[in-house]
Amino acid sequence: MKVKAGGAVLVTMVLAALAGCGGSPSGGSEGSAETETGAERASTAPASGVPASAQARLSPVDLQNRWWTWAMSEPERTNPVADEDGSECARNQPQDVWFLAGTFGTQAERTCGIPDGVPVAVPLVNLMGDPADCADFMSTAKGSAVLDGEQVDSETIRGEAISVRGVADNPVTGTDERFTATGCGLWVQLPPLERGKHTLAIRGQAQDFSVAVDYSLTVGAA
Repeated sequence: MKVKAGGAVLVTMVLAALAGCGGSPSGGSEGSAETETGAERASTAPASGVPASAQARLSPVDLQNRWWTWAMSEPERTNPVADEDGSECARNQPQDVWFLAGTFGTQAERTCGIPDGVPVAVPLVNLMGDPADCADFMSTAKGSAVLDGEQVDSETIRGEAISVRGVADNPVTGTDERFTATGCGLWVQLPPLERGKHTLAIRGQAQDFSVAVDYSLTVGAA
């Protein structure tokens, strides 16, 4: 976690930036910018034997609203973003998608059990701030995800108006207030994985911030 000039913008994790005490409102054409997805490319890599056509994808707004709210749903000592070994990965998971997390700028190795039949979503690197923050951030954003030794497609979200709320003492905003901001980043959405063991390596970088997490996943163990 680091604070930009004047303490007005808080940058965390996969970089979360919030301007001012009440968040940074997004409005008009600045609140929603170009979104590029793997589906727009000529070819799409399958995820561990599951056809990409079977993938249930969240919209860019829904994905970011829900993931940020999940990431802000625990105080730091039990927060899945601050988790060093994967012991907190099951906290507050929804029933229709399983969220994985990056870090607050460190490297981590995590072991996590995932239930059968649930798609997976994880950011490689992401930010919550104002449209200008996202434009600067995405100009240098890059990342990769490797599932069971095979690289998978990522989704580029250049800027969408989102609304999120956490709990008191969460490590992203520190409060239980609702924030409206612009969300952006590089994301991976995977269809439900086959039962058994899998590895997922995520790497992300933007500006001077980087994320590296190696997951050992067991599907059917949660």
